[in-house]
Amino acid sequence: MIKPLQYIGQGLFYSLFIGVIGYFSTFPKYIHLPPDETLIKLSFRHAGQHVGECRELSPEELAQLPSYQRKGGTTVCPRERSDVVVELEMDGKQLYHEVLRPTGLAHSSNSNIYRRITVKAGVHTLKARLKDHPGDDFNYVREETITLAPGRIMVIDFKAATGGFIFKNKNAAQE
Repeated sequence: MIKPLQYIGQGLFYSLFIGVIGYFSTFPKYIHLPPDETLIKLSFRHAGQHVGECRELSPEELAQLPSYQRKGGTTVCPRERSDVVVELEMDGKQLYHEVLRPTGLAHSSNSNIYRRITVKAGVHTLKARLKDHPGDDFNYVREETITLAPGRIMVIDFKAATGGFIFKNKNAAQE
């Protein structure tokens, strides 16, 4: 008599479990973005320029170094890199401004960024700027008028080798 009751209990438990999983797999409805908004993802890594200039070691400085360090040459360059300043403007209004410190113990590696910015859909003028050296002026600037479709995602990447910022805007018409 115990076996049939166990099977019935297991069946009821499994049915309840399947019902709960089935309910939460369809409800509540997940809405990625409101219908009139789009998402801009600013994501890249970039190493700023070195903070100081390379210099030649004097003969006295070379004599103070251990012999294994003298083999590298007479030039010494600083390891520390400059902060990377990133700004993003839309229609003349600043959306984002960040000063990114280089990673690593000696601040000698890349500066990394990943930001999600929700904006209203429509035609906008985007301006992205980056400064990777000590000084006041931005050395990478890109301005473009783009159409941001509702519910879509635009990715802003950066590659110094190809000239700077890359706007990847995938609209429904482009797919």
